Amino acid sequence: MVINNLLIKLKESDKDSIDKTREVLLSMKGKINVLLNIQIEADIRRGESSYDILLITHFSTMSDLEAYLIHPVHLEVSKYIAEVIASSAAVCYEV
Repeated sequence: MVINNLLIKLKESDKDSIDKTREVLLSMKGKINVLLNIQIEADIRRGESSYDILLITHFSTMSDLEAYLIHPVHLEVSKYIAEVIASSAAVCYEV
């Protein structure tokens, strides 16, 4: 299994912005066949070095992750994220 983690720091990190971004990310659930699981967590520490959101996605293979990245539903969500994101960091690993 391949697990991809994406940390997202938003331009605006108020509750409404975080909630809207969570909603947009979760909109992919059930719409992309290779996406086995999706989990979104919001930061509660709110430190200067903290990111606002953690997106965790699970895939069977790296090929499935690659298919997800170019899937039309993901590309549409990516357009929204590009508008609200200040920075990001990613970690992808296999278990």
